[in-house]
Amino acid sequence: MRWIYSYPLNFWRRLGPGLITGAADDDPSGIATYSQVGAQFGYSIGWTMLFSYPLMVAIQEISARIGRTTSYGLAGNLRLFYPRSILRTMVLLLLITNTVNLGADLGAMGSALNLVIGGNPKIGVIFFAVACVLAQLFIDYRHYINILKWLTLSLFAYVGVVLIVDMPWHDVAIGLFIPHLRLDASYLAAIVGVFGTTISPYLFFWQSTQEAEDVIANPDAQPLLIAPEQAKSEMKRIRFDTIVGMAFSNIIGLFIVLTTAATLHAHGVTDIQTSSQAAEALRPIAGPLAFTVFALGIIGTGLLAVPILAASSAYAVSEGFNWQIGLGRRPREAKAFYATLSGATLIGVMINFTSVDPIKALFWSAVLNGIIAVPMMFVMMHMASSRKIMGDYTIPPILKCMGWISTLVMTAIVFGMFATI
Repeated sequence: MRWIYSYPLNFWRRLGPGLITGAADDDPSGIATYSQVGAQFGYSIGWTMLFSYPLMVAIQEISARIGRTTSYGLAGNLRLFYPRSILRTMVLLLLITNTVNLGADLGAMGSALNLVIGGNPKIGVIFFAVACVLAQLFIDYRHYINILKWLTLSLFAYVGVVLIVDMPWHDVAIGLFIPHLRLDASYLAAIVGVFGTTISPYLFFWQSTQEAEDVIANPDAQPLLIAPEQAKSEMKRIRFDTIVGMAFSNIIGLFIVLTTAATLHAHGVTDIQTSSQAAEALRPIAGPLAFTVFALGIIGTGLLAVPILAASSAYAVSEGFNWQIGLGRRPREAKAFYATLSGATLIGVMINFTSVDPIKALFWSAVLNGIIAVPMMFVMMHMASSRKIMGDYTIPPILKCMGWISTLVMTAIVFGMFATI
């Protein structure tokens, strides 16, 4: 009977950067996107979550392989092997988009806390920002990563909401397995929004740097370039971790779409702009329990996503300048890294105290995400296929094929995004 208890524990231990990356993809800004498309188009948009899944797995596995093989994240490899102009452009765009996204997520968390317990949402913004920064500054790396892993469970709130509301599963299946394509601008914009949310540059940078960080933090691990005997087990772990993590991400995203489709869309509520608006709109339709669970889910996933947005910026900037990096180092050992992390969070807080329209800011953040995602994916495909960078561990043909399909689909999506502006 011992296996009944040991199997789930072993399964959990095998998960790491891929699971955390996938869960961070469902940040409060992503919840707003999924809520909007679910409220506006109902179940007919569900197929996008199924279609984007293998594309996400491919591109995230490629980013993870780069980090584990070389012990450098994407910015570190850009610094070593590519022109400085490419490095600076990518890092600058990533820093801008992450900071705006971070500000929007903090705002959503403050608003969600206000919905649940009342009070000034701006105080909630400051509280969550300070809590996230202090956790990254003072909690040991291994413990901190475990905290992030446990925070992924907060996303099960949206599984709970689906179980609370009445769901027409026949319509769900049709929307999931039979693509319903329309050529009007609003539907194309919704598809762009879903793909722009599921395939985001900060996730590339985060997963690659976390694989590299694990090499530094684990005394038994070595870059695969100098420890080929570790390659087989590590590649299997990365694939398993990424498959599970991205599946978790898209299943939760799908449940958010289903929740808002079954409640808001079914009752004619189609104009949802933020995740907190979605939670508030659920209260009179689905009841106080569904509303509370949905709102608490926003806070939980925000506590996961905000540190990752800030840390991915810090990793990219620090690797680009060849500074000491890593959550595994103490603040005095990586002052510039932690200063970047704290500064990005502070600017995110300040956005919530300006006259900047958070909806417009988030929209332009998505545009910039698209601008950086496509060239970064092309660079990643070149990076992962280069023997000069990857040695004997260039990506295999099937993964290369899926990576290029993902890159070309994202390119088409970005062109579609500009067509809908």
